Amino acid sequence: MRPRHLGLAALLVALFGAGFLAGKSPATSDSSYRELDTFVEVLDKVQRNYVDPVQPDNLIKGAISGMMHRLDPFSQYLDKNEYADLRSMTEGQFGGLGIVISIRDNYPTVISPVEGTPAYSLGIQSGDVITRIDGTSTRGYSAEDAVRKLRGPEGTPVKITIARLGEDEREFSITREIIHVKSVPYAFMAAPGVGYVRLSNFSETTGEEVRAAIARLEKAGAKSLVLDLRDNPGGLLSQAVDVSENFVPKGSLVVFTKGRAPGSNTKVFAESGRTHNEQPLVVLINGGSASASEIVAGAIQDLDRGLVVGTTSFGKGSVQSVIEFKDSGAALKLTTARYYTPSGRSIHRDAWNHLNDDDAPAINDDDELDEPDDTADSLAQGTAADSTKRPIFKTKGGRLVYGGGGITPDDVVKPDTLQKIAREAERQGLYFKYASRYAGAHRGAAAPKAVTPAMWSEFEALLKDSKIDTPPAQLAGERPQLERGMRRELARRLGGVTGDEAAFKVAIEDDKQLARALDLLRHARTPGELVRLSAR
Repeated sequence: MRPRHLGLAALLVALFGAGFLAGKSPATSDSSYRELDTFVEVLDKVQRNYVDPVQPDNLIKGAISGMMHRLDPFSQYLDKNEYADLRSMTEGQFGGLGIVISIRDNYPTVISPVEGTPAYSLGIQSGDVITRIDGTSTRGYSAEDAVRKLRGPEGTPVKITIARLGEDEREFSITREIIHVKSVPYAFMAAPGVGYVRLSNFSETTGEEVRAAIARLEKAGAKSLVLDLRDNPGGLLSQAVDVSENFVPKGSLVVFTKGRAPGSNTKVFAESGRTHNEQPLVVLINGGSASASEIVAGAIQDLDRGLVVGTTSFGKGSVQSVIEFKDSGAALKLTTARYYTPSGRSIHRDAWNHLNDDDAPAINDDDELDEPDDTADSLAQGTAADSTKRPIFKTKGGRLVYGGGGITPDDVVKPDTLQKIAREAERQGLYFKYASRYAGAHRGAAAPKAVTPAMWSEFEALLKDSKIDTPPAQLAGERPQLERGMRRELARRLGGVTGDEAAFKVAIEDDKQLARALDLLRHARTPGELVRLSAR
């Protein structure tokens, strides 16, 4: 190494660790070190000759960021503050707006809102693209860049501009809060004999929360269960296994991983004896169900333990290991393996893999989040024509399942979408505004079970005051959706400590996916009977 590079080399050693420069790993070739020498020389030329003074540590950190960008969206270098944020998220508490994001087509995109948070209350949805934060374009942001901009002191506002498929861009002003993440925000009887468990994330307490919820529901008379994993972005692999152990027989293979790093090839079996094998089970998923959610859904499906209902999941089938740098407090979150369901299928989308790909394909909403209109339904039927599109596997009982692109449900059910007036009312927060006005005028009142003519007239006036176009025929057609939105926020505003759960119950009154799950469970007394109802 040339003498003029010694100072920069010392900085590289400090940032990367001495092992990167002092010795070669078995997987590192001589050409790699020649390229590293070129990197040091370029760094030196930039530092000495660039028109403005530059700090070499900033250049190197930028190079690290670029290196991570060439891998996949899930491999990231985390500085001290970012690593602290990651720990707080997995430990169940963090500050911000309440959204989980990833990078899609060079923009931060919402995987899912966290229930009970400011973003969730304002109607931020899975698939929303954040195009600007406080007026600044987010194009080219990393997930960490977006998180740094979105998080801040409790009580401070931030403005985000959202692009949603088929709609004009819209701006939201959101006040930051301390986000307390609860894995099971709701668990209740959804129908006679049917328990419902809403699982919104996988953190350190998830397994315990699920067991406690099931115990409460069984005590209340639950003979079958719905496990709702929709918009669950995942989390800790260990907790995905812990949750699965509640349902699959002891000794069952739940998941296995493959990678190049030592110890990355593992098989994980159900060790717990606390199983509920006798209960028919339906798992709900959608395009926001990712990672740990897909491990649970895949295990339930592959082992014929229950049925999966909804739309195809996100397709994140990779495992990230966190490598901590003790001296700096920073860490490297690196994809080190892919996971496979018990049948041997990888549900990871190949479109994520951009390594050495100068023309990486753009990933659009149709590829990632939405069910393709014809393909998804035919895949669910397992036709011969579709067998050439994705690798086919078989469940324990011989049913066809598919790899290479998320978990395809046994029963594909698409949700209803909000119509124009209802969508605008959500965007402007009119339901909450009306509920606040109602609560101020009816202090101590309980949430009304129905919208009276007088209440509807008041809400119509609010729509007009908010400059929302309300053609009479369209308004009449959307009235059921609008009234449900009113009752939802009235339940939240007037329901006290149970207001969020009351609001959630109103919101799912017309939930087509949940309705299908309940219908299936009405026709099955055992898991075997339930699986035989599958369309495959």
